Amino acid sequence: MEETRPLLVERRPDIVEPAAGEYSSSSTTTTTAVLLLATFVTFTGSFDSGCASGYSSAAESGIREDLGLTTAQYSVFASIFTFGAMLGATVSGKIADLIGRRKASVYVAEITPKKIRGGFTAANMLVLCFGVSLMFFMGNVLTWRTMAIIGLVPCFVQSVGMFFIPESPRWLAKIGREKELENTLRRLRGKNADIFSEMAEIKDYTETFEQLSKTSILNLFERRYAHPLTIGVGIMLLQQFGGSNGILYYASSIFEAAGCSASVGTTAMAIIQIPFTALNVILVDKSGRRPLLMVSAAGTCLGNILVGLGFLFQGFQYSSELCAILVLSGILIYMASYSAGMNATPYTLMSEIFPVNIRGSAGSLVIFTNWFTAWIVSYSFNFLFDWSPPGVFFIFAAICGSTILFVAKLVPETKGRSLEEIQASMTHLLQ
Repeated sequence: MEETRPLLVERRPDIVEPAAGEYSSSSTTTTTAVLLLATFVTFTGSFDSGCASGYSSAAESGIREDLGLTTAQYSVFASIFTFGAMLGATVSGKIADLIGRRKASVYVAEITPKKIRGGFTAANMLVLCFGVSLMFFMGNVLTWRTMAIIGLVPCFVQSVGMFFIPESPRWLAKIGREKELENTLRRLRGKNADIFSEMAEIKDYTETFEQLSKTSILNLFERRYAHPLTIGVGIMLLQQFGGSNGILYYASSIFEAAGCSASVGTTAMAIIQIPFTALNVILVDKSGRRPLLMVSAAGTCLGNILVGLGFLFQGFQYSSELCAILVLSGILIYMASYSAGMNATPYTLMSEIFPVNIRGSAGSLVIFTNWFTAWIVSYSFNFLFDWSPPGVFFIFAAICGSTILFVAKLVPETKGRSLEEIQASMTHLLQ
């Protein structure tokens, strides 16, 4: 018989706690230099990913002119990034389980205190957004070859920085390196922080799951993991099929088709993304994950509707100015809403909801789903746009609308809860 078993932190004989008053109790909110360095190094990878995501739109006209690419050929080029990421996702989880989390997307969530975890994880997407915006800005003044070279710089910084940051405490607990676990928590929380409660909770939860069984990819589909897996896969499908990569990768073409200046449109996108992504960083630990996702999905739905109406009116030969205004307004509303919630918050959730024994495999499956659907959208967008400009955006709008219902019915609030509390509440453990 299965039952939900709360994972409470008990007094552990193997963890010797200090005398009262020896350490401060601020470990749940402390931000140390080591934590900031580890986060910075991880963020350089996100920044480079943002540069790659923004590159195809910024470089489209130059590449197609210089190389003479057709629409189909450029669709293949623009979608190669997502295809490569999809292949990487198939092995990243197993690698994260074998050699550590420092290169995985769950690393930031595993090293940060719970009260600031959401903000730090969301900041990952803010940095990615800076990368996208940088490419949009540079696309107006630099050649596509120069932008490609600039995109190599953060790769180098991350490769060097990896040698100077600590491993995830939860991974160290998982493989039984207890002394390193204590030392790492001390570095991340500060030498005067009380780490023993957190250490006991991490070890207790990790050992409980390790006692169950070793997991394979097939174990993900057991009934006790159905809830987190449905959330993880579902939210990624909805995020991508809502149009994010189609709009991001082909913004220049969309603006030109609507009669807008591509440089004005992409520059406005670059500017608006940054403050709204920053807003997500601030609000994710204040308002919570669920409200952000639902409000963001509603905004992206509205933005897609406006873009669809703009191209619909263009087809009926209404005022060209009206079409341009509706498309530009719709794209900016979409980007503002997407940046404020649907861009970063799903990744925050993904780093929180999976138990430690399946986190690597589940992370691989979810990221694979994300990049696979991103590849579908980025490759097929031009063909769908040629078929019906208003039709493709109305489809995106319907998917964004369904996201509101999905979040309302299935997604739990994780704000202010430890990873162990979240996962215990969602997973049935066998006694």
